[in-house]
Amino acid sequence: MADIQAAVYRLKKSLEVCQRFRRRNGVMTSLSKIVRQPNYNLYTEEEIHAELCYAECLLERALLTFIQDENLISFVKGGLKIRSCNLSYKECLQILSHKDWKSSKERVHFESGVSLGVGSFNLMISRLPSKVLRLLEFVGFSGNKEYGLSELEKGALIYPSLRSPLCSMVLLSYHTIATYVLGTADGDIELSERILETCLKDYPKGVIFLFFSGRIAEIKGDMAEAVQKFEESIESQQEWKQFHHLCYWELMWCHSYSCDWLLAIKFAEKLKHESRWSKATYAYQQAAFLLMLDNSSPEHLQRINTILLEVPQLKQRVAGKSIPVEKFAVRKARKYAMQGNRLVLPALELIYIWNGFTIINRNPHLLEPIIKIVELAIIDLETWKDKNENYADDYGLCMLLKGMCLKGLKCLTQAEHCFMEAASCEKRIRYDHYIVPYSLVELGLLFMRQDRCEEAKPLLESARCDYKHYSLESRLHFRIHSVLTELQKRGSAGPDISTNVTAVDSSSRTSPQRDNSIDDNDEEMMFFEPSAQCVPDADSDVIVDGVIQQKVVVAAL
Repeated sequence: MADIQAAVYRLKKSLEVCQRFRRRNGVMTSLSKIVRQPNYNLYTEEEIHAELCYAECLLERALLTFIQDENLISFVKGGLKIRSCNLSYKECLQILSHKDWKSSKERVHFESGVSLGVGSFNLMISRLPSKVLRLLEFVGFSGNKEYGLSELEKGALIYPSLRSPLCSMVLLSYHTIATYVLGTADGDIELSERILETCLKDYPKGVIFLFFSGRIAEIKGDMAEAVQKFEESIESQQEWKQFHHLCYWELMWCHSYSCDWLLAIKFAEKLKHESRWSKATYAYQQAAFLLMLDNSSPEHLQRINTILLEVPQLKQRVAGKSIPVEKFAVRKARKYAMQGNRLVLPALELIYIWNGFTIINRNPHLLEPIIKIVELAIIDLETWKDKNENYADDYGLCMLLKGMCLKGLKCLTQAEHCFMEAASCEKRIRYDHYIVPYSLVELGLLFMRQDRCEEAKPLLESARCDYKHYSLESRLHFRIHSVLTELQKRGSAGPDISTNVTAVDSSSRTSPQRDNSIDDNDEEMMFFEPSAQCVPDADSDVIVDGVIQQKVVVAAL
């Protein structure tokens, strides 16, 4: 918290400096803007660049406001700062369009900054589910993904300019990370490679660009190349230790994709000891990888038990809410203890929820050992089926994982059968209720791959509207939103597929009765929490980038 307060203080000073150089408009000037365009040629170079820097500082200040305090007032203040920031960027766009530029040098730095801000805003807002977006439009937010990406690409090509590398970083982050974690892995890797090639020519030892080089290699399934690039990124600098943690995170996944559990454990443990982001998540990941080892010695089991006992105590709260992935880890740790120190394929389950199969499926050599592990787990489940109270949970998970493997091996009919088997466990699942909606989405994606879009739509709508209060719900809603948007583009789903009432008759379906014996009672941080009719409740929290956006909208209205 001391670091945040120090950053807030510095940003306040930066805003004061920007205010001194911004153009001062009186009351009459502000009113005249309503009826006529200001004469931007009267703005000096210092004034226009002060406006741009002011917008950038406001954005940083708003993001810090959300995590500085937990009360509603701070969320309202943060939301209004973002709105002011957005309006300031729009003003900069008007300056760029209507000012007669006397110097190309003067323009390029300003234009790259405008492209960065406008492009990032449009891209960020456009990825939100439509219900949330409609609420945000009440306070002046709107977003267009294609326009946002085109602005960022334009900004990246404005060279040399101060913010061109920043535009490149945002594009690389979107195409190589955001689309894989929250979307359907539809990032433009070819564009990313072209952007990265240019950046590495200028910054051959740039820590961030070396990281993205490793990330692209990882996405392409070349784990050896990815590991090398991440290690180069770590070795390229020692001052920014926090960035090492990002590399450790990716190294952990690279080794887990290769079923090298010992090295995956090593990096999970390093993250647990060095990083402050989510120690509960790191601890559970470490235990999950340990459980994949063929080691039944008392010392090994005691180590796992000790780690999992720590997980609930390590959980933290951000803005008064639980982090969804931490809550998932706590539930799993409690389930492990409840069912006699046992979990089924915990590491592969983690790979799945972090969308790792979209990467593994690109390399058959990575898939083959994983599907063997899943098959052995299914055989083992059958041997003591009658004694396992949570058989449906374990079997459903195994079917979901097997379906992902078969999908990667292009055995689509068998994959479809596995996803349907997983979804059919709905009435018998006791704890892991997320398996059913996630299986429906995977089945819908499989149908889309086979151009069976009319069959995919009801499954996606059912997963979105008929299920709630399950683990990692908000993450799945982001994926569903991306898929429905893609269906709309294909023209097979009608004029507004993302807001249509579900095609599945949900009147006879109710959300599964949850056994809360492994849950805690605090509220989970949700990005999008629909009611039974798939409309946000009036009092529910909709959090976007750390902001309770729905409450901000209500307060603003």
